[in-house]
Amino acid sequence: MTAYHQLVGADQVHGSLYQDPGVFAEEMRQIFSRGWVFVGHESEVAEPGQWVTRRIGRAPMILVRDRSGALNVLANRCSHRGTALCWEHRGSDSSFQCTYHAWNFALDGTLRAVPYPAGFEKDHAALGLDRAGQVESYRGFVFANLDGSAGSLADHLGIGGSDMIDRLCDLSPTGSIGLGPNWLGHAVGSNWKMWPESDNDGYHLNWVHASMVSSAPDTYYQETVLGGESGNQSRAVDWGDGHVELDFRPSYRRELAWLGTSRDKVPGYCAALESARGVPAAARLLWDGPPHGLIFPNLFLGELNIAIIEPIAADRMVHWHTAVQFEGVDESFNRRLLRQSEAAMGPAAFIVPDDAITAERMQLAMSATSIDDAEARRGWVDMSRGLGREERGPDGRRAALISDETTNRGFWRQYRTVMAR
Repeated sequence: MTAYHQLVGADQVHGSLYQDPGVFAEEMRQIFSRGWVFVGHESEVAEPGQWVTRRIGRAPMILVRDRSGALNVLANRCSHRGTALCWEHRGSDSSFQCTYHAWNFALDGTLRAVPYPAGFEKDHAALGLDRAGQVESYRGFVFANLDGSAGSLADHLGIGGSDMIDRLCDLSPTGSIGLGPNWLGHAVGSNWKMWPESDNDGYHLNWVHASMVSSAPDTYYQETVLGGESGNQSRAVDWGDGHVELDFRPSYRRELAWLGTSRDKVPGYCAALESARGVPAAARLLWDGPPHGLIFPNLFLGELNIAIIEPIAADRMVHWHTAVQFEGVDESFNRRLLRQSEAAMGPAAFIVPDDAITAERMQLAMSATSIDDAEARRGWVDMSRGLGREERGPDGRRAALISDETTNRGFWRQYRTVMAR
């Protein structure tokens, strides 16, 4: 077993953790098979029979709502000879039928029918699809644990995970959100762990995203992230348990800054929120906006975007994203959210393509780093920025300046705990 307590320190990690295939295999077991992982949103499978395909670690899975309304997370693999059952990203069916020998499975994974059944002596009840050991949902966000031993989802989310989801959902007048019409994936030649780091790094924007800064100088990022260490009040927050956030709320100077607009441009939304929440609570929500944070290990709440971090191999991953859509608002408002998502996260956008290039350069630079280099003091990655000025809150939160690496240290602290079990 890899000595993770030696490779992940309080202020540094070893580069071999980004590229060692053995480490990657252990991560798939310890983090993605034995822990809670985000798999999708209830709005994607709103009706019985609707399904979407996902991966939990490297395992192809199907998230489906069955006829009783229950959510199931099933192996996307026929229990007979292993053929994938679903080839599209989404669909709606009354059952799953294998294209190889026509075995047919119910939406809860049980085996319904086998052609020429006389040749089989096994009990059909034992030949259903493999299924996740635990499936739970919080405010529409669906999480699964493959081996069934991860404890409760509430314990996994803790204060930080539930708080960030609550703050996003509460911005919808009904308290519920949906997702955009489709997911867009960026295939990147980097390790998956570079994305929890990059998505929640408040130090790099001036340089990696210089094109965004120069072409769109009046965005709220100017006052929340780009103002220098003395220029804003935003905070880098470690909520514990690997959940981290760049908290922009202290730096906003006006309501709806996070949406890049004002009340007169979206009067219907503001009125609907005030009607649902009351004027004082709505005013607070319109000022604070959505979170920008990670729920360990793979769910990124990127303000008005949802992203899934999908590991493929030690040096390959996919960054999937889609737009948040609010319930109880007019179509034009949700269209605004969709257009803003395209500008920030799409293939010709300002943010994700820049981060992808950076991640691939990091991966290339670390490609020759091995675990043996650790004792020779070679190949270490420094994450010490702001360690001495972190503050601990009464609820256990750690917080520092927006440009400090508190979020990275928070992710790696949980990583070390899980991997060293």
